[in-house]
Amino acid sequence: MTTIFFSLSLLFFFNSQSFGQIPRKIKTIIIDPGHGGEDHGAKGEYEGTLGSYEKNITLAISMKLVADLKKAMPDVNIIPTRTTDVFMNVHEKAQFANEHHGDLFVCIHADAVTLKTASRIVGYKTEVYHTSHYVGKGKSRKKVYTKHTRRVPIRHYYKIPTSRKGTSTLILAARQADDKVKALEDSDLGFNTEDDDSTATVNYDSPEYRASALLYSQNYFKKSYQLASLVQDQVSEETGRPNLGVWQRQKGLWVLHATQMPAILIETGFVANYDDERYLNSESGQEKIAQAITDALVKYRDMVESPKTLANSANNSPATN
Repeated sequence: MTTIFFSLSLLFFFNSQSFGQIPRKIKTIIIDPGHGGEDHGAKGEYEGTLGSYEKNITLAISMKLVADLKKAMPDVNIIPTRTTDVFMNVHEKAQFANEHHGDLFVCIHADAVTLKTASRIVGYKTEVYHTSHYVGKGKSRKKVYTKHTRRVPIRHYYKIPTSRKGTSTLILAARQADDKVKALEDSDLGFNTEDDDSTATVNYDSPEYRASALLYSQNYFKKSYQLASLVQDQVSEETGRPNLGVWQRQKGLWVLHATQMPAILIETGFVANYDDERYLNSESGQEKIAQAITDALVKYRDMVESPKTLANSANNSPATN
């Protein structure tokens, strides 16, 4: 699926007020493997691809992530939205997370881009064609056809893998959070969205969603950003793969809009990239990604439950432009 991104400026330093004066224990983490069932998600389609489906990659990484988190946080309830190849629509996923009283929502995806098409000559064939001309004059004038043959190339068309690779993490941007607050005032806001695994039309006429919008803007944006940043740092450090940063699509993400908790969506890599696709399909690659996300979640939990640690971390951070 094609996505358009705008970057989030690294302007936020987090102090104890960001998480409230009283530490809140993280009791439940929801892990959401993107896509599933008839919704395959992105597919490897370039020349030389493994032909992998995003839904299988996300499930494999998520199951390893669930196992790692249960070991690292035995006191935390780790709940996946799916454990098999089944389809859940975005409304069901958000409802699932909210009904299970999640404290964090982590959605696992794999990215894709529109690929360029190229061709090569794989052989030649003989093609017959005709030309025509007129002979004679007056009533005797007639059209004469001449048969010709020519050698023409046979072309094989294929898609070129993208050079773009690495991991990015998406959150609901501050701009959208501000828009959500505006929606509370005029009840006349609809985000531009695309219908895929993570997005759907956002209807702010509903009091339920107006309330969740305000809740996010006031309580969840900075927490989501902090968690996303930790994930990016850990994945880059532990896997040695490119860190593409914390981003947000211009089109709204339903699973981030409607989940009443800090929420992130991790694009673990590109199925349209030769190296990334193989990494994402390997047991070792999946485990390294899962372990890195686990380590980030452990760090985040420690920061949330220990405000002094969080404050010291913010105060010791270098200034950014």
